Amino acid sequence: MKTKMKKTIKRIYNSDLFNEFFESEKSTGLILIACTIFSLFMANSIFGSQYLHTWHMKLGGESLEYWINDGLMTIFFLLIGLELEREIYEGELSNIKDALLPIFAALGGMLVPAGLYLLLNYGTVAHSGAGIPMATDIAFALGILSLLGNRVPLSLKIFLTALAVIDDLGAILVIAIFYTKTILWANLIYALATMLVLFVLNRMKVRNLVPYLIGGVIMWWFMLHSGIHATVTGVLLAFVIPFGNGDKASTSSILQRFLHKPVGFLILPLFALANTAIVISSNIGETIAQHYSIGIALGLIVGKPLGIYLFSLTAVSLGICKLPSDLNWKTIIGVGFLGGIGFTMSIFITLLAFDDQTIISNAKFIILLSSLIAGLIGFIFLKNTLKEGIDENNSK
Repeated sequence: MKTKMKKTIKRIYNSDLFNEFFESEKSTGLILIACTIFSLFMANSIFGSQYLHTWHMKLGGESLEYWINDGLMTIFFLLIGLELEREIYEGELSNIKDALLPIFAALGGMLVPAGLYLLLNYGTVAHSGAGIPMATDIAFALGILSLLGNRVPLSLKIFLTALAVIDDLGAILVIAIFYTKTILWANLIYALATMLVLFVLNRMKVRNLVPYLIGGVIMWWFMLHSGIHATVTGVLLAFVIPFGNGDKASTSSILQRFLHKPVGFLILPLFALANTAIVISSNIGETIAQHYSIGIALGLIVGKPLGIYLFSLTAVSLGICKLPSDLNWKTIIGVGFLGGIGFTMSIFITLLAFDDQTIISNAKFIILLSSLIAGLIGFIFLKNTLKEGIDENNSK
């Protein structure tokens, strides 16, 4: 069993797409940190009003922030869908036995934070924010992990990547199911009918990307006007784009490779700039004391590592799955704290969960603060836990 697991890890690690993905997410995480610092500085500087106005200026009847959140972020979710598809066909999720550990970890990392949040907010106007601490920002988490260099065993990189991808899937389902208020069935049916046409093209082995991209735009427009958040279109589109045998020449691989840089170096930085333009209140104590603030902080800083650890431990103890030989429970706890870096995904869910701008701004601030604390704890914990200079050849 151990030999088979090592072969699986080696196969995934030697994949060019995995290495590109890991390096891209690492760079993106560092860029997002810089964008967040810049945006917070500008929003609270003498240029604050002009800076905030930039994101609210109208384009085609909607604000620039709206087009970033509902338009460009659909492309981000398309990339998430393509990565999830690859994980299912070739990666950590292709072997159910290997996939069970990150699946259980992700479930714990979603359910426990949501439960802690609801303990404090159930029945209040802020109860809809339960999805906020469920999310993990994959770029930030992998970016922090990369700072540890060759201390990090390959199986830990793969575990965190699989955990975060499953977490993203959970966030997408939460958005589609719990943050849909009114459904316009005609537009939803048109969107799904377009998807069906693209699926037929897939089965007919049409490999040209153009009809899929045109169909994706049509799907997005109808989904945007259906009541279901338009970004869900990205994930649905990913699963009708031909995967083939998954090699470099496959349609899915070509698109996935192409999207890494524009998503990592343009779309996510724009999202961070637009959504972290937070004017920090002079009464920070009052902001932190709000029940929804405490719920978000508890969920991300305590609930994430606790849920990931407990669900993983339970699954291994029951013999459902096994812990890789080069990992231990301390490393799982450390990764659990990195899972508490909610940032972009948590902010995205915040925008759907609340209508009150004061609550949205306060929640964003708490997400940033909690993500910073969780990331620092995870980094320090793993730095003290992992051995110096792990020989990567041995971990393969």
